[in-house]
Formats: sequence, structure tokens, C-alpha cells
Amino acid sequence: MQCRVCESKTVKTFNSLVLHKYSVDYFRCPNCSFLQTEQPYWLNEAYDNSINISDTGLLDRNISFSKMLAVLIYFNFNKDAKFLDYAGGYGVFTRLMRDIGFDFYWNDPYTQNLLAKGFKADINIDLKYELVTAFEVFEHLVNPKDEIEKMLQLSDTIVFSTEILPDPMPEAGSWWYHGFEHGQHISFYSRITLMELAKHFKLNYYFLESFHLFSRKIFDYKKLLIMKKFRNYGLFQIVKKMMKSKTMTDYYLLTNNKKNAKEF
Repeated sequence: MQCRVCESKTVKTFNSLVLHKYSVDYFRCPNCSFLQTEQPYWLNEAYDNSINISDTGLLDRNISFSKMLAVLIYFNFNKDAKFLDYAGGYGVFTRLMRDIGFDFYWNDPYTQNLLAKGFKADINIDLKYELVTAFEVFEHLVNPKDEIEKMLQLSDTIVFSTEILPDPMPEAGSWWYHGFEHGQHISFYSRITLMELAKHFKLNYYFLESFHLFSRKIFDYKKLLIMKKFRNYGLFQIVKKMMKSKTMTDYYLLTNNKKNAKEF
């Protein structure tokens, strides 16, 4: 089977039961260390509920990432620009970022927008965003390069999260991120895999544990690491104090009270 990242020949690594009933082969690429399933024929069933029942960390993860991203944007990007949460789920992250004060928009063709109504982005129009976020998305991608190409048409920077494959690679059933019970995780990345993808698209890659940055721009890596380390120790509070929350202006906009929205 061909690797979906670097197109090298893969090696069958293990077989496991997915969704408690499908016998699925997993293949590892000896060149870029990408781990992928066989062609995922079970995805329609896996996405009967787009957010899987075992994702107990959804809220905690969004809160944590919103703090990190707020600090990252404030000190490295145009804080007044437009931003996009790609495959944004229920809209939790978009709402959190707007509440902090950033002009975030949501898009996800497979999930109901519950919390970011009124701020759906039409990604088919010719509009560039300061950055695109894709949290807990990469492990769901059947063809990662195709999806990254779409994201790069929207922005020069992609900030994303995915768990890195441990080394040595865990046996089947010994790593929670395999997600056999829900069947939605079909692509697993090592740091080598992500560097291969960055090289393919001529991007700079910055590794911040489960938090990753692809960009055509160049950043001070040490500065990024410091911001990550101290985001909960004052930096986020500084950013939150300096930004103007959109909570109430959004309320007035969504209730067609444009006068109050402008004055608030």
C-alpha cells in the first residue's frame, strides 16, 4: 500500500477491530513514519455522530488551546485580522476566541454549528485569513496533502493539534489515540511525517508538543516555546485585558441592533 504522505511503499504493522466489528489493517511508512489505515470504508458509520462519544476532553482542550492561540496571535500576528477555525465542530473554539476579542469564523460541513451561529465562513469565496486553525482534525484526514492544500488556499499559516506517534510505536490497543472504538482516527503522524509535509508544501514547521504550526512565515522558535510555557502564568491574562471581547457586540449584531453594536 502506498503512503498517503510521501508515496513510499508501506509495511503492514498490525490489524485491529474497529467499531467493535471491522477487521482493519494498519500500515507504517518506513520513509516518513506515517501510520495509516487501509482505505477507510467504515467512515460513514463512524460519523453517525460527528463528535465521537469518547471525546471527553473536548471542552478542556478548547479552553487550553484558546489561551495558547490568543497569546500566539497577539504577539505574532495581526490581532485585528480575520481568522478561521477549519472543521470547527460545534463552534466552541470560535465562540471562545470571539469572547476574547479575535474576529474568528467557523466552517465545518459535517457538524452542526451550535455555538458560533452567525459566524459561518464561506470558504469558497476568495478571502484570505491571517491564520487557519485545525484542532484535532489531521488524524481524521483520508488524504492529508489534499486537505492541507485547501487550507493553504485560505491562509499562509495553519495552527493545528494532533498527538504525535510515540517512539517506539505502540502496539495495537496500547495507545488511546488509535481510537478503535469510534473509528474516526485513520491517520497518525510522527514529527518526521510532519516535517515531510512541511517540506512538500515549502512551509516552516514548529513543534509545540501536541500543538503544531505550519507557516510560510518565519518565527522565533524560542519565543514560541516561552509563550507556550507561560501562557497560563500571566501572558493570557495580559492579552485578555488588552483585547476587547466581542461577546456583547456579537449579541447586538445578531439581534440586528447595529447602533448598539457600534457603540459598545
